[in-house]
Order: sequence, then C-alpha cells, then structure tokens
Amino acid sequence: MACNSCANQKPANDPRWRRVLWIALIVNATMFAIELVVGATAESRALQADALDFFGDSASYAISLVVAGMALRWRARAAFAKGATLTVLGAWVLVTAGWAALAGASPQAVPMGVIGVMALIANGGVAALLYRYRQGDANMRSVWICSRNDAIGNVAVVLAAGGVFGTGTMWPDLIVATILAVLGLSGGAQIMRQARQELRADRASDGSIASHHGAIAASE
Repeated sequence: MACNSCANQKPANDPRWRRVLWIALIVNATMFAIELVVGATAESRALQADALDFFGDSASYAISLVVAGMALRWRARAAFAKGATLTVLGAWVLVTAGWAALAGASPQAVPMGVIGVMALIANGGVAALLYRYRQGDANMRSVWICSRNDAIGNVAVVLAAGGVFGTGTMWPDLIVATILAVLGLSGGAQIMRQARQELRADRASDGSIASHHGAIAASE
C-alpha cells in the first residue's frame, strides 16, 4: 500500500530524480482512474481496492514534489488530508465488498486480469525507473520500495482474477479486496497519526520561539 514516508521527506534537488517522480505520478494517477472505472463496471472490489493504492502513491508523489519544501505545518496538513482520504476510500471498499457478498454478485474475471496485468506492468516500470535511486536518501529509497511493493501487490489482483475465473465465485476477489482495503485503512490511520504529531511539534516549536523572543525582549 501507499507509503507514508514518501510524504514527509524533502525531495532531492536532482532534476533527473524529479523527472522520474513526475513520470511515477502521471502513471499512478492514470492507473488510479482506470482501475476505479473498470473496477466499478466489472464489479471487482479487488480492482477498486488496488485503485486505492495508486491514489495513495499519487498523493505521496505529489506531496513530495509540491509541498515537501514548504514549512512542516503545510507538509503535515497535506499528509493528514491524504491519510483521511485513504481512510474514507478504504472504508468504502470494505462496505461495497460486504454488499457484494450479500448480493452474491460475481466480478468479471477477464477485465480483472487484463487491468491487473496493466497495473503490474505500470508499477514494475516505475520501480525500474526508480531502481537507480534505491540506495539514495530516505525519500528516494522509500519511493522505490513503495513501487516495488505495489508491483508485488498487483500479483495478488491477477491471482484473484484467476481464482474468480477458475472457481466461478466472487470470494477470491473479495478476499484480496478486503486485505488491500484493510491495509489502506491502516496506512491512512498511520499517516494521520504522524501528521498530528508533527503539527503538535510544530506548534510547540512556535511556542518555544515565542517564549524565547519574549524573554529576550523582557531582558532588554
């Protein structure tokens, strides 16, 4: 699932790194839209849950590119918004998966498999682009690990499609969807918790600076 460490580190100044990050952002945002639409039309909860992953990574890359150089409070607020959105989307996938289980609707295996393979190729390509930065700073390494882990997660979606095709039931799809949705909920909660800690630390820092300035003014 999405990696929260990507959102809280400053990006490198290397223009090649930033160019790769832009490519990763575009690829992930595109696949998020594709998986969300196809997941809804094919009634695949696993694809919808995997779309969560693409959304989370897109938000992480965007935060790294746009707000990572700003003050801590703005980075923390952006991370909190991303975490809250991931949590809402994760809950939505769980609810729809539960509804599908009650309704007994089976997803379409072929669209699941095709889009799952596309997602695997997309994440594999991004991981390959980021491979040269795997030994860089924490931000570079975390982004590469995120993409590598996402590619592994896409294998689960493809296997779920094979399970749906082979068994003719919805359960392989729902099992994978539930796992990915729970990971999304967990990741969103972790991101929001860390963002709140950073906001508290930032306010405490501002208070300390204000007290220090007040003490200096009083001594003068």
